[in-house]
Amino acid sequence: MDRVRAIADAVLYEGYLLWPYRRSALKNRRRWTIGGVYPRRYAERNNDHWTVYAEFLLEAAPKSDVEVTLRFLHAVHRQVMDGDTPVDELQRAGETHMTWQEAAERELSSGRISVRRMLGGPVRIPVAVPPGTDEEPITDHGGAGGAGEARFVRSWERVAGWVDVSAEPAEDGVVRVRVEVVNSGDAEEHDDAVQGGMLSAHVVARAGGGGAFVSCTDPPERLAGAVATCERDGLWPVLAGERGGHDTVLAAPIVLYDWPQVAPESPGDLFDGTEIDRLLILSVLSLTEDERREMAATDPKARRILERCGALSSDELLALHGTLRDPRRDVW
Repeated sequence: MDRVRAIADAVLYEGYLLWPYRRSALKNRRRWTIGGVYPRRYAERNNDHWTVYAEFLLEAAPKSDVEVTLRFLHAVHRQVMDGDTPVDELQRAGETHMTWQEAAERELSSGRISVRRMLGGPVRIPVAVPPGTDEEPITDHGGAGGAGEARFVRSWERVAGWVDVSAEPAEDGVVRVRVEVVNSGDAEEHDDAVQGGMLSAHVVARAGGGGAFVSCTDPPERLAGAVATCERDGLWPVLAGERGGHDTVLAAPIVLYDWPQVAPESPGDLFDGTEIDRLLILSVLSLTEDERREMAATDPKARRILERCGALSSDELLALHGTLRDPRRDVW
């Protein structure tokens, strides 16, 4: 598995759906709070971000370039339809299907941008996700049809903004790269702002042409002063990928360390990285049958958590009890 994408996906879904993973839970009724970049009017009125940015150093060669990728979740409304009638819940083949919220992954890449071009002024990459809908027939758990006219209708609103990428000289042979994400939407109310927001927004920057990023956490002594002048708001840049590599930066709304990794003992995403996996899994296993049915009906990702937790062996559960590692060595 690509290490950068594994970590970026963990960031993407951090807080997406929280224990107890059910629609009826109050904390899942007003979600999408981690790393949100919202329309400006709403954000300024509610002390939220409408723009986030990070600066980091790049040791550049004459032909160095950078590729910047913006990733975020886009809120999606999932409506259950019984024929032409929208319903809150529907029973089919012994299963419950609920009208609720989901999310779609959005990813936008700048392509390769030369350092020379960035030094000439900000390079703007438009963010333009049009509104849309799609439909999915409701099937039984085994994937067979037979649900008649029952279906999910998913709809999403417009997300608009841009990413500016620029650079300026910092030291001899070193430039300060700045990446700024802006939401230019005009929503003012909470629900509209969530639908038009860039949720869990984060940036991955990859250097090419002989360029090498500098750690913002543990820079070499000769560049410590230049690193100290780098500014950030809403994004924290760290080196990512293979330990010791300097070709990738992950700028995330969560403070990470250089070269973060997913623990090999982890059985999969639980969307709540601030909690202990073992306790969350045991909590899932202790749910009542009614609670499990609601969890499965709330979100397809919640259903997969339920299935994955139920399939864990005793050895896999024991591995989550605790592991000792030498922080001075790469033992992952």
